Amino acid sequence: MIRKIKIIKTLIIIFSFSLSFSANAQTVEEIIKGRKAMFSENYQNAKKISILLKSKRIEEAKPLMKKISDNYIKLLEYFPENAKEGFKTGALPSIWENKDEFNALMKKASDDMIKLAKAIETAEDLRAAQKKLMWSNCSACHSKFRAPH
Repeated sequence: MIRKIKIIKTLIIIFSFSLSFSANAQTVEEIIKGRKAMFSENYQNAKKISILLKSKRIEEAKPLMKKISDNYIKLLEYFPENAKEGFKTGALPSIWENKDEFNALMKKASDDMIKLAKAIETAEDLRAAQKKLMWSNCSACHSKFRAPH
């Protein structure tokens, strides 16, 4: 009898955890649309950074660089196994096939945005610094992990 009670208690606990998890979990649609929105925001901010740096408005560009950096870290959570397809995702299967490489690229892109924020203070060629520390990461990711569009 005591054994049955323990089993029932265990099942109740497991069931309650699964309910709370599923209530808080994002749907596949929310995940895919969320990552697309963050990548879009990063691209829009990158274009703004280009304009600001061209105008030598360095201090105004730095918060955008921080935002992009933060988004790359958040994006690490937006590629679970169940969100490979649907909702017009441009994500290629190579993301999941090479997850460590993809995650390392996201982390590098994040780190490089922080480096860019520091480099622009002393860089003679702002465009070259931007190409090296920002646009090259976009190209590296798109060439391997994003479907042509």
